[in-house]
Amino acid sequence: MPLTNLLNALPHCDPAAAERVDELLRRPGLRIERIVSCGQASPPGFWYDQAEGEWIMLLTGSAGLRLEHEDYTRLLVPGDCVDIPAHCRHRVEWTAQGQPTIWLAAFYGIDSPWPTH
Repeated sequence: MPLTNLLNALPHCDPAAAERVDELLRRPGLRIERIVSCGQASPPGFWYDQAEGEWIMLLTGSAGLRLEHEDYTRLLVPGDCVDIPAHCRHRVEWTAQGQPTIWLAAFYGIDSPWPTH
């Protein structure tokens, strides 16, 4: 089994480009991804509404995460983690500009097929 470092091989930080999503592991009922954001955010009015749960941890950078049932935006900094239940509508309000914001995301609760993030 090869050794993997989540902070290596980072893409150039370009807010005009799409977020980079790397699938790290897939097992029945579980998918783990590294997501690299560089100033990206959810489009205006867009909310994620996923059939699976998602546990996220911020490794580097910072981000604003909004859950639809809350009237505020959560500030996430390195080390922060959040468990988002299935069908809990949420959105990324902002991610840090000029530096990578690296998320570790574990999707759980549905075996197949996996929707794209």
